[in-house]
Amino acid sequence: MRDQNALNSYISELKKATSADIRTDRYTRVLYSTDASIYQVMPLAVLVPKSLEEVHAAVELAAKYRIPLVARTGGSSLAGQAINEAVVIDFSKHLDRILEIVPEERRVRLQPGIVLDELNLALKPYGLQFGPDPASSNRAAMGGIVSNNSTGSHSILYGMTADHVLEMKVILSDGTRASMEPVDEARLEQLKKASGRLGDIYRKIDEIRKTKAEVIRKSTPRHWRRCGGYNLDRFVSGPAFKYPQDSRFNLAKLICGAEGTLAIITEITLNLVPLPKHTGLAIVQFDRLYDALAATPVILETGPSAVELMDHLGLSLCREVPQYARLLQTFLDGNPNCILLTEFYGESPGHIRDQVERLKTHLNREKVPCQVVPVLESDRQQNVWNVRKVSLGLMMSIKGDYKPIPFIEDAAVPVEHLAEYVTRIEQFCQEMGTRVAYYAHASGGCIHIRPLINTKERSEIQKLPRISEFAVELLGRWGGSLSSEHGDGRCRSWLNERFFGKEMYRLFKEVKHAFDPEHLLNPGIIVDGQPITENLRFGERYRTIPLQEHLDFSADMGFDRAIEMCNGAGICRKKTTGTMCPSFMVTREEMHSTRGRANALRAALSGKLPAEEFTSRQMFDVLDLCIECKACKAECPSSVDMAKIKFEFLVHYYRRHGIPLRAKVLGDLRPLHRLARFLSPALVNMALGNTVVRKVLEKSLGLTARRPLPSLARETFLHWFQNRKPANNSADVVLFFHDCFTTYFDPEVARDAVLVLEAAGFKVELAGHQCCGRTMISKGLFEKARQAATETVEALYPKAAAGLPVVGVEPGCLLALKDDYAYLRLDPEKQKTLARQSFLFEDFMLEVLENQPNRLALHPSADPILLHGHCHQKALIGTQAAKRVLSLCSRGGVEEIDSGCCGMAGSFGYEKEHYELSIAMGERRLFPAVREAGTNARIAAPGFSCRSQIQHGTQRRALHPAQILFAALKA
Repeated sequence: MRDQNALNSYISELKKATSADIRTDRYTRVLYSTDASIYQVMPLAVLVPKSLEEVHAAVELAAKYRIPLVARTGGSSLAGQAINEAVVIDFSKHLDRILEIVPEERRVRLQPGIVLDELNLALKPYGLQFGPDPASSNRAAMGGIVSNNSTGSHSILYGMTADHVLEMKVILSDGTRASMEPVDEARLEQLKKASGRLGDIYRKIDEIRKTKAEVIRKSTPRHWRRCGGYNLDRFVSGPAFKYPQDSRFNLAKLICGAEGTLAIITEITLNLVPLPKHTGLAIVQFDRLYDALAATPVILETGPSAVELMDHLGLSLCREVPQYARLLQTFLDGNPNCILLTEFYGESPGHIRDQVERLKTHLNREKVPCQVVPVLESDRQQNVWNVRKVSLGLMMSIKGDYKPIPFIEDAAVPVEHLAEYVTRIEQFCQEMGTRVAYYAHASGGCIHIRPLINTKERSEIQKLPRISEFAVELLGRWGGSLSSEHGDGRCRSWLNERFFGKEMYRLFKEVKHAFDPEHLLNPGIIVDGQPITENLRFGERYRTIPLQEHLDFSADMGFDRAIEMCNGAGICRKKTTGTMCPSFMVTREEMHSTRGRANALRAALSGKLPAEEFTSRQMFDVLDLCIECKACKAECPSSVDMAKIKFEFLVHYYRRHGIPLRAKVLGDLRPLHRLARFLSPALVNMALGNTVVRKVLEKSLGLTARRPLPSLARETFLHWFQNRKPANNSADVVLFFHDCFTTYFDPEVARDAVLVLEAAGFKVELAGHQCCGRTMISKGLFEKARQAATETVEALYPKAAAGLPVVGVEPGCLLALKDDYAYLRLDPEKQKTLARQSFLFEDFMLEVLENQPNRLALHPSADPILLHGHCHQKALIGTQAAKRVLSLCSRGGVEEIDSGCCGMAGSFGYEKEHYELSIAMGERRLFPAVREAGTNARIAAPGFSCRSQIQHGTQRRALHPAQILFAALKA
């Protein structure tokens, strides 16, 4: 236990000396108590610095008061090195700038908080990239990548991060600022004469390299893919220690891989590599895992740039997540047991094709039992890599308490021993009654083996040290590495003395003492590690409070386990692509990531927070900015469904606090619909547009006066439909699912959809339902939502059971039948039948036109189309059908904007406290793309809210695909 008085004095003096954002509340500490590992440690406080001066002050005062520190960026560490009983310094929010790009020297200078994918996007125009490519590149920042000495799929080409670190600026544990850079022997002698901490460090490391070179050579693993311990091998020569970079004395090479235990990194200069001119993939499919591993050395003989393994479990789990199942279909042939993703670089497409053919010939000659599927198109290759990069998280999507957990997964062996190593580990685990899962950088001899362990049971927890010790024995026999890219952290530091030997471990302790004699920087990592079973996130005493569940969480084995599906990988912190997580992308706050929300909820359920906090106002604030986009359900490899979790939370919260008036009004639009029937729409619109009325609504309901409310249509869709003459009396009947938004606010969309369906030869009948309850679901009105859903199912089921398709135009409402209704505890047979027969308009029309292309005579326009997909559409069924249907309407092509969420999210964008955030979400990618589109470009957006947001944010009118299809029909 730390000295609380010293901590209080530290925080008080830091606040006086700077304007630092230092947080000591229990919620923030909970949010930073986990990373992507199996551990949880409550930090003392969290500092989110805006400047390096604040960081310097924090380190100086920490030395004064002996307060431990841990530097952190994305918190994606798998070994537990990003958490500690210390003050966490989060570099990811503000200290994330690229300071300088020098393309002619292939060099970049940057701050630790910049995420790797963002860095590579900035480097792409120069034809450059950072070489090592960890799978976490979309959320892992360079400070963590350097501190871990990470690598990735292309390690056989680019080696380790330490091979690319040129210089660093750091703050030592006593507050000394220092530059770490290559120095020649003359300069080294000068530095050794310096007084203070820096002189001590140079003297000690030089002494170690001169007097202990043989110990280092003898004790360092022979396999080149290594990042455990301290990189003392970078300071000695020998056959196993030949590195591609400058051989001068450079302490930056030692701090790289030190996991934040030697210094606080404030600036990094890195070497860059050229982007490959052309790439191609060969998916080598196998029926047995052993065959795949044994084939790896054979494949390496053909000179690939990468060879990656996905095993049967990983492929099976991938098929269970809609987002990745769709990608998998684009490059697999049949149902292989496992695959090796084999990549080639080349000077031309022809060169790539030749290399793939040479691989096929070579494997056939060597009688390797496999099938080779070429993947040469860039979009299909991206699909492959997207699937590969989420394979780690997909493993954690296994339901229940037995999870494939990381603790021996970072080992690497020479490839000729790979098959035998895996076989021996698997046999050992099976003898203990434990299954294993795999994924691998097979080309580097690194196979991430994950035993399925229940870390809530004592007997299972006791397996962790036994399996680890067995792995160490095998690795020592074959010259393998205990840590090859994920670092030592909490799960392997305890083994370092046994793995490296007493002499080498003593040198590690001397290095630590020279840099950090008070053990203030990430203590207990690399040296003096705690037992592997300490500080487990769950552990044998883990319990959750009992709750009455309103939604059906049986598929997750309970509400608590649905939350526990979050393993901390942090993919919800990505910002460069996709939709998850919209609020984090704007606020950059851990609290507003899916991981942050899951952490807070789990803490309240399990006692890390008081039980009453589960329904507290502060917990409501944590969940408030979840806009229920459902992107986490699709993009999170573990399929954490935070929209569903928030719904359940709101039910409990309202039971304690009451349902606010705004939620009642916006959650149930039926009274507004009734009002619209009896009052003139023009009168209602005039009232809602009145400045005084808007101010009253802002004050009473919190509806912002800065955004116009949607206008009621002069004629509702129902009135139009009932007073029209049907176009045909076809036997092909379609039930049209009219939603409230198009019925009352945007009937032109529903009208055009009906006219297109009739032109295609269908007889259109109304589904005959009332409100589907989608708005009630979004506002947490469980009883009303369930009642509305029950009425809808009862109205539609008989005709759906007879085989009639139910077609709708509003994604949120139509897809509620498929997704939300599944957990509202409805009649399961009726709900599933209705879900199976329900189609979004674009998907239905695509199927019609692909099977019977002559049903519609379309006249495509020359104008290009820009598509913004609805969040629920993207998450649950994808936008491929919308793109293909729209392509039939345009000779100018269809481009889908990688726009994430538009920011409207139903009523979210109308709410006063959310308005600015809503606009910020739109400004990230959507608004700029729309503004940059030519005036002749048509903007397509299936969602009513999305079209409203585009109109408000860009003053351009967006159209529903049905409107564009109808225009092509008219032409």
